[in-house]
Amino acid sequence: MPYILLQTVFLPLLLSPVAYLLGRKLGPNTSAWFSFGLLLYCTAIIILPVFSGTYEEHYRWTQLFGEFGLLLDGLASPFAIIIYVVSTVVALFSKPYMVARITSQFEERMNSQKQLIGGGTTMIESSSLKNYVNNQIGAYFALFLVMAMGMLGAVLATNLIEFYVFFEVMLIPAFFMIALWGYEARRRVALLFFFWTHVGAVILLLGFLAIGLNVGSFNFADIKEHGIPQNILALAAAGIIIGLGVKMAAFVVHIWLPHVYRAAPTPLNALSSGAMLGVGAYGFFRLLIMLLPGEYSHFALFLNLWGLATMIYGGLMTLVQDDIKKLFAYSSISQMGYIIFGIGSASALGLSGAEMMFVSHSLGKVLLFMMVGAIVLQVGTRSITKMGGLAGKMPITAVCATIGALTIMGVPPTSGFMAEWTMFYGALQTAIQQGSIIRMVAFGLGLVATVITMAYVLWMIKRVFFGKLPENLENTKEANWYVTGPMMVLAGFTIVIGIYPDIFFNQIIPFMKGLVGV
Repeated sequence: MPYILLQTVFLPLLLSPVAYLLGRKLGPNTSAWFSFGLLLYCTAIIILPVFSGTYEEHYRWTQLFGEFGLLLDGLASPFAIIIYVVSTVVALFSKPYMVARITSQFEERMNSQKQLIGGGTTMIESSSLKNYVNNQIGAYFALFLVMAMGMLGAVLATNLIEFYVFFEVMLIPAFFMIALWGYEARRRVALLFFFWTHVGAVILLLGFLAIGLNVGSFNFADIKEHGIPQNILALAAAGIIIGLGVKMAAFVVHIWLPHVYRAAPTPLNALSSGAMLGVGAYGFFRLLIMLLPGEYSHFALFLNLWGLATMIYGGLMTLVQDDIKKLFAYSSISQMGYIIFGIGSASALGLSGAEMMFVSHSLGKVLLFMMVGAIVLQVGTRSITKMGGLAGKMPITAVCATIGALTIMGVPPTSGFMAEWTMFYGALQTAIQQGSIIRMVAFGLGLVATVITMAYVLWMIKRVFFGKLPENLENTKEANWYVTGPMMVLAGFTIVIGIYPDIFFNQIIPFMKGLVGV
């Protein structure tokens, strides 16, 4: 099949207006199924080249920035596959949630208009609920497809400017999703999100410009071949680390994420935590370790400790949350800490475990955010103290959420166990080989962070699904299959990977051994 990678990247962008028009003319079902089918097709064809090893496509672009290339290798393939798998299932999950959210917004506007004019006919009476929902849902799925395209494009990019363009493209739809369909002070939070992530991206761009202008090319292959002048190495590395650290919401530069996750619609939470944050992790592998290996060795211990601080801080903050969306926001911060911790291990197994942590975090956290969406739809509250005993009323949701929880905790037979085991093994291996007391202490505290993770996850599951059922929840029912179907698919996927991790390890481990050699 020609132009496989070009199709997977640009079909969602080119057909996003079709998703909008289908939603506007034919309604939510048509737009949702079109988006789902398109992403499913792109997911299927991107898996095809993986079996033949490294696959590349190169196209003429501009002399100013170099060529436009797309690369699927042992590093990119797990990220690319998971990003589109998550996007595909979230597209279907989005339909009932976003229809309910948009309907609620319409009713709020109607009530506001009635109060303004003292009842009677309203200023928006000519626009029916059906037309309003159709227009809004079409816009949502159009933005959704563009966001998925941006995430995949960043992962497949072979050029610094190309990476930056896709990196920015994936942020713009998220900004509009928060501003249009978020909760509470959604416009203020959308600006907060845009400011923090854009500042991180600009810092990243400064590092890119320093590299490209001094090397004479922005192409990864040229930079790796010619090397980067010594006088800008530290500056370029600092720009990349800070810029990507903001994107991953690492400790100190994490401030934006809890506010954004609390205000954003739940499908965006799932897509952001399950895929978008991982693009930052990918950047560390591709931009820091591959292009600046010397600087990576200097910064590795710092990244190891930074990841540890993020793990522990995020975990402790999670323990005191009552809003279930804010709980998972801090949980995502903690899980990004695990990935940074593994990136700082400076060993092939530690790096392999860090990449597998992205895979397991994506599957587990998307499952848990789908649980949140199901609860918001069926129960109507995000306060954990107002829940309890829901396992009897929502058994499928409870089982899938428990599997997601086991994945986040790293308990077999889920994918989380293989990811954490490999990552910690690599970190311990480096500590022993280097005889580093600091790394040994970091390894021990990392195990403490896993205990904190188990504590907040099990405490959440107990309070939400077990115990006494509140009287006002007696009539609660299971969410519809648009919600439970995708949850069951992901729950099965994380168990399959946990039992047979070589699905990804066969790609990841050889690549990492070639990267760091140990």
